[in-house]
Amino acid sequence: MPTCSVDYAFRRIGGKYKGRILWYLHEHSILRYGELGRTMPDVTTKMLTQTLRELEADNLISRKVYLEVPPKVEYTLTDVGKELIPFIEYLKGWGEKQIEKELVHHS
Repeated sequence: MPTCSVDYAFRRIGGKYKGRILWYLHEHSILRYGELGRTMPDVTTKMLTQTLRELEADNLISRKVYLEVPPKVEYTLTDVGKELIPFIEYLKGWGEKQIEKELVHHS
């Protein structure tokens, strides 16, 4: 059992791609695997697959597979994932302010 709730939370949403995936799913409601890949051109197929599996295992996103050819897979936020959105929104705003400060400082 984790002893620190902050560590627990960041293990679930930390990393290079998890926050962005959660945010993009919030903005678009439903995204297919290819659409997620296109929103993040810096992610490899292997890393995107691994990150989606981790988010699904942590019950933050839901994966729905349609039995058709070619296979169609859609991702959505779970209710647990939706609970994170206000915090990600806050972090996004904080990040924008810090980037703006850096741009002004380095100009």
